[in-house]
Amino acid sequence: MSASATQSNKDRVFIFDTTLRDGEQSPGATMTLEEKLQVADALDEMGVDIIEAGFPIASVGDFEAVVAVAKHVKKARVAGLARAITADIDRAGEAVRHAQQGRIHTFVSTSPIHLAHQMKKTEDEVIEIIARTVAQARNLIDDVEWSAMDATRTPLEFLKRCVETAIKAGATTINLPDTVGYAVPEEHFKMFKDIIESVPGADKAIFSVHCHDDLGMAVANSLAGVAGGARQIECTINGLGERAGNAALEEVVMALRTRGDAMPYYTEIETTQLSRASRIVSAASNFPVQYNKAIVGKNAFAHESGIHQDGMLKNAETYEIMTPASVGIKETTLVMGKHSGRAAFKDKLKELGYELGDNAFQEAFVRFKDLADRKKHVYDADIVALVDDEVGSVGDRIRLVDMEVVSKTGGTHKCNLVVTIDGEQTAVSYEGTGSVDAIFNAIKAASGQDPHLVLYAVDGVTGGTDAQASAHVRLEMNGRIASGNAAEPDTLVASARAYLNALNRVMIERGASAQGALAG
Repeated sequence: MSASATQSNKDRVFIFDTTLRDGEQSPGATMTLEEKLQVADALDEMGVDIIEAGFPIASVGDFEAVVAVAKHVKKARVAGLARAITADIDRAGEAVRHAQQGRIHTFVSTSPIHLAHQMKKTEDEVIEIIARTVAQARNLIDDVEWSAMDATRTPLEFLKRCVETAIKAGATTINLPDTVGYAVPEEHFKMFKDIIESVPGADKAIFSVHCHDDLGMAVANSLAGVAGGARQIECTINGLGERAGNAALEEVVMALRTRGDAMPYYTEIETTQLSRASRIVSAASNFPVQYNKAIVGKNAFAHESGIHQDGMLKNAETYEIMTPASVGIKETTLVMGKHSGRAAFKDKLKELGYELGDNAFQEAFVRFKDLADRKKHVYDADIVALVDDEVGSVGDRIRLVDMEVVSKTGGTHKCNLVVTIDGEQTAVSYEGTGSVDAIFNAIKAASGQDPHLVLYAVDGVTGGTDAQASAHVRLEMNGRIASGNAAEPDTLVASARAYLNALNRVMIERGASAQGALAG
């Protein structure tokens, strides 16, 4: 939505997306560099104002990812997170200097519980830290955001002192995060309103909300903060993030757009790209979107009740306050089959929001033709699952070549497995208490790895006995957690490929030395 005469009486709200930083902190949501660039592309094309690309000091990999995103993004500002530590701020400044528009986002704890148990600092010491580190960041770059970690559990008068200090030191954006999802909308509104109206120099900065969903109120609190004067919302695609996640970008954006009568604000987000962005992030993070997820869930525009169906046939507005097209969801489902050619498949991918490189397209097309030969009807959801599965396996070190599973009621379950590991083929046979157990045991034997299975689940992508099975696996090994997804008409093959996808991800070396004290 662009500014126009119809928005002349509305205030603009900036969208700060932290999917690549806070979102990736979700256990198991680690993304490869290629996946991060795909997500950054989607965010940039959609009109996100600020992309928080990562935490540069955390590891060499994180630093390189922020640099890569900074060089890659064309329109959005690119932010790097930094604790209120000299080395962190220097590292963030070095990473975002490659962006056309860069931002250093620095933070420090302010609540009594954090000061006593984590920071071990007095209030006066925190004020000195804010003044010194914000000034340091401002000397490196013109755009500096300062955050008060655990702001909603910080005494208001001390929080005001902190905000005033940060603004005087050069902060251009002030973020007051609900770090642990503790606030309720009414008090969130009052906190922003009081601080903005009473802190000297508040008119020189943009105030920002960053809400977590521990009590299920992240979106409500974000909107309440905007009503109280905040003009930036920090959020993530699909609500991805620490613990219960963050405010979902698609939800806050569509709430502002749909209820402009009650909330006279607008964003520059192109909402027809929301569904596409949701799918890209889901595939990259290996976090499935729940069916009843608002805006982008599979059932968000589905109607099963007879009363609802009757109303929809007479007038869609009886049960839909948004159109599927407004968020990029197509109503057409059954259009592809085994006789469809490359051009038709490429056109369908474009309609669904995918633009693949030549190699990725060829691999996806081969899998599509194979699926079409085995499946009577190929739905949009099947193609989405197929492509997302392909994207999620880019760069895998261990790949499935062949698998045979022998099962007998009350008898032995055995898996004969062939995989390639870094290009070299390995064959093993292993037994288990069931077919899936035998498969997973065989993979562990072939790889020489023994991760802990945290989650295993299987869903049907579409209806019917020939439906693709979508398998989800989450593994934990050496303190790292990773998730894997795969879709296949054969449930056992899907399970094996999902396990391999998760195993590949959990084996990715990823520094975490500085992950323990992240803002938001």
